[in-house]
This record gives sequence, C-alpha cells and structure tokens, in this order.
Amino acid sequence: MESGAIPRRLAAILCADVQGYSRLMGADEEGTLRSLKAAHELMKASIAAHRGRVVNAPGDSVLAEFASVVDAVRCATAMQQELEQRCAAVAAERRLAFRIGVNLGDVMVAGEEIYGDGVNVAARLESLADGGGVCISGSAYEQVADKLELGFEDLGEKSVKNIARPVRVYRLVREGKTLARPASAPVASDKPSIAVLPFQNMSGDTEQEYFSDGITEDIITDLSKLSGLLVIGRNSTFTYKGSAVDVREVGKRFAASHVLEGSVRRAGGRVRINAQLLDAASGHHLWAERYDRELADIFAVQDEITREIVSALDVKLLRGEQARVWRHLLRQPEALDAHYKGLDALNRLTREANDEARRSFQKVVALEADSPLGHLGLAWTELSAFRYGWEGAGALERAAGLARKALELDEDCADAHALLGFYHLLAGRHDEAIAAGERSVTLNPNHADNAANLACSCAVGGRPEEAIALLRKAIRLSPVYPTWYLQILGFAHYLRGELDDAEAAVRPALKREPAYAEARIVLAAVLHARGRVAEARAEAAEVLRQDPKFRLAAFAARLAIVRDQSLVAKLVAQMRELGLE
Repeated sequence: MESGAIPRRLAAILCADVQGYSRLMGADEEGTLRSLKAAHELMKASIAAHRGRVVNAPGDSVLAEFASVVDAVRCATAMQQELEQRCAAVAAERRLAFRIGVNLGDVMVAGEEIYGDGVNVAARLESLADGGGVCISGSAYEQVADKLELGFEDLGEKSVKNIARPVRVYRLVREGKTLARPASAPVASDKPSIAVLPFQNMSGDTEQEYFSDGITEDIITDLSKLSGLLVIGRNSTFTYKGSAVDVREVGKRFAASHVLEGSVRRAGGRVRINAQLLDAASGHHLWAERYDRELADIFAVQDEITREIVSALDVKLLRGEQARVWRHLLRQPEALDAHYKGLDALNRLTREANDEARRSFQKVVALEADSPLGHLGLAWTELSAFRYGWEGAGALERAAGLARKALELDEDCADAHALLGFYHLLAGRHDEAIAAGERSVTLNPNHADNAANLACSCAVGGRPEEAIALLRKAIRLSPVYPTWYLQILGFAHYLRGELDDAEAAVRPALKREPAYAEARIVLAAVLHARGRVAEARAEAAEVLRQDPKFRLAAFAARLAIVRDQSLVAKLVAQMRELGLE
C-alpha cells in the first residue's frame, strides 16, 4: 500500500431510511420516535443475524456493511417482512415504511466509518425504492440472481445525483409479480407508436406521487383505446420513474416512434400540467402545452392532450373511438383523488395495499355511484383478494358482480370485460371467456395484460395458435412483461407440437422464477417428447426440490380449466413416469 493511502475494500452496502419521515414527525413526534427506536432495534438485530455490521444510524437512517451481497439482500428482505408484520396493526397514516438500497462496491475505510461511491450508490438506490421496498444495483444483482429465490424487476439504467455513470437498478418484486426482460428487441410498428413516461411530481411533496402517476395512467388508458396507435404499456414505461431520461434511448428500447413526457404540480384546488410530445429518433419537440386548471377539469385536460397527440401524429380514428376516449367519468375532485389513490394502492400488490385500494374505491362509489370507475376498481380489489389467496371464492363472485355493474354504466369498459373473461375461464366456460376477452381487446387494442389474458383463455380453450399471436402482441406492447406471459407462450407452443419454441419460452421464465412449477413441467414434457429422458427426469426432480410439497393431484386441479382434459391426463402421466407423484 502506498504511504498515506486510505484503506479500501469491496463490500455490500445497505442503506435504509423512512419514507415521509418529516410528515410523520410533524403529525406525532413522540409516537414516531418510539416507533423508530423499536424499528432500529429490530433492524440492528436482523443485520447482526445476517453477519453484517451497523456502521451508523443517524436520525431515521441506517447504514450497514456486509461481506456478502447474498447476506445483505436476505437481510433487506427479512427486515421488510418483519417491519411489515410489526406495523400491520398501525394506522396507515402513522406507519413507518422503510426504503432500502443495496450495492456492491468499493469503499474507503476510516476507522469504523466507510465512504465513497460504493456508499453513495446504495443511498441513491434507497431513494429510488418505494416505502417497504428494496432496490439493488446491477453489481449486486449479478451476485444474487442465481442464488436467491427472489424476483427482481429490471428498471434499466438510472442517472443518479453525484454519480458519474448511470446505475443499473433492480427492484425486489413481492407477491409473485416477477417481471422478465424481453428475449429480443421489440420490432418497430407500421403505425405511430408512443411511450408515455411517468409525469414528474413537481408539488414538492412525495405524498403526491400517486396523483401524477394516476394522471399518467389515465393518459395511457385513453391513448390505448385508439386502434391507429401502438401504445407501450405502463409496466414498461414506469421503469423510468424517478430517473433522468434520454428519449432516444426510450425510443430504441421500446421501438417507439414518439415519447410523451410531462410534469404535474398540484396546489390546493388547482393543478398545473406540462406536457410535451417528442420525436424519439431525434429528440425534437413536436408539440408542447401547459395547462393551469381547476382540479375538477383534469379529465378535460387529458382529453386535450389526447386530441393534440392524435392531431400531431395524424392518427385516424375509427367509428366510435372518439366517443370511447373523450368521456368524462368523474366530476368531483374528491372522487378523482380517491380514484388515483386506489390505483396507486392496487399496483402495490400486498394485502394491506389491496385493503387500502378497496377503501379508496368505496369512496369513489359513495361520491359518484353512476361512474363505472369506482365499481371497476372494487372489482379488481376483489379479484386480487381471490387470486392471491387473501379471501375465498366469494371474492371472485363479488368481482364478477361489480364488473357487471361497471358494464351497466358503461358497456365499453374494456377492463370489466377482461375481468369477466377471467371469471368465465375459472368456471370452465371457455367460449364465454374468449368472447369477453375479445371484446376487451377490441375496445382497448393496446392493453398488454388484456391481450395476454385472452391468450390464456385461447391456449386452454383449444386455440393455441391464436394464443401465440396474442402473446407476441402483448410482449410488443409491454417489452417489460410478467413471467407468466412466457409460461403461457411455452404451453401454447407445446400444445402445437412446436417443441423448440416451447423450450425457448420457458427457459427464460425459469431463469427468472426457478420455482415456477408450471413452466418447469412444460420444459420436462418437451424434453421427454424429444427422448431426452434423463434431462426431463432432472427437471421433474427440480420441481420437487423447489417445492417439496408439490403434488400432481394439486397440479392437475390447477389445470381443470383446460378444455381437453385428455391433454392434462397425458401430461400428468408423463410427470408420473418421470418420478413425480
């Protein structure tokens, strides 16, 4: 070592802080401080249990160092789970929600303290995480990707404050919503295509993020109803939330010809929205406008933005599309605010957030019972409660009833048709499921999940060729897509005897989710059909290793929705031959 050189080492760094800490202290100083001390004790114990050390813990923050990235990420996950359980009984407005960032990097050592970009990057990752969430760097992800049975969403490269180079960011995904990267770059469309980036919250209050996100989602939804335009899905464009963006990179990544970006500033009963449409290839502005309106005029502003885009891109509207898009669905600012809060909570996919979303949508219904939005939002909360096992079959029936109510109020409500399609599918009514799904895709030709849900109905309903085309469309619309797209795609190819294509679909799915039994069984069946029995047997054994409680009877029950049960019987017989019971 050079004389006087500062010691350095490679370390896994964990940074944590409380989201909205100043607001919590302003509301209840003593109660917040007591909760913070208890949380810090829990976190210190967890860090020690995972072979880490606390470097310091000033204010609401915690900085810790680990020799192993695996230990650091395991610790971050365990802490969030323990904190969530401990805070479950605390009112939402008083609950401490920690954000955690983990980075693997070089640090400078001075006594017990550590400094440098390795620490700074971890702190920036923490600021990108949601309350209760974890973000890790690309260097950390490379160390844990094949070692931990956790799902991560690739948020792409982010330019962060005081760090010279962009940082690759991955977000820990909970509740089974693991997202996969596309197997290949999306192909350019023969019609105008647009990526709507998350509008920036300029209100100076992070608690208003839901409002700017809600406006962005509404604009995406409105544009998605236009058949003459290809609109990149929310899951994809929201990977750029909170980061500096080069629109040319966005255009290349999503094969989008145009990018819409903007900002929202809310103050009292007024809102200011700035929006600009850019050519993705050159970055040049095609149109820009500022709207300074009353809160009650939000939908009118969204209509104007849609009209300007239609005009700038020379999009031809089919008969009926204008009426479907330009429709004001909520009149009262309180209902609009509750609607956006409900959407924000619904996207978090936890039981607590789902309950929060339910309360918000109930408020929408109470304020404007003649709008389909409140009933539709409630329907999705009931469906989520059923899908994730939080409630029984009664929740599914309630979801269907609420979806029908939304359709009574607006027969062109695409998401309500999609929900009913899922309901019919679970009941084994394949023709009704496909009809409802087709109606949803006709009404909203750019909705990736609706297209993929219809693909699922087609695959199990004996129409795998249509399923494949729909999934290819869904992946084009949302290049950052859920892993289940790949599983259904692989299953559809398998049904058609296209074994190479089936394997090409499920192997990436299993790389992202090794415990995905349905995908692994498709792979085992493909290998068995090719005569590669030893490899197929190994995949079957891996199913059991990933889930020792796996049973073929339960697997067959999940496939009760398949129209041709002889296919299921054949698949089960193959798996039994390979050693599964």
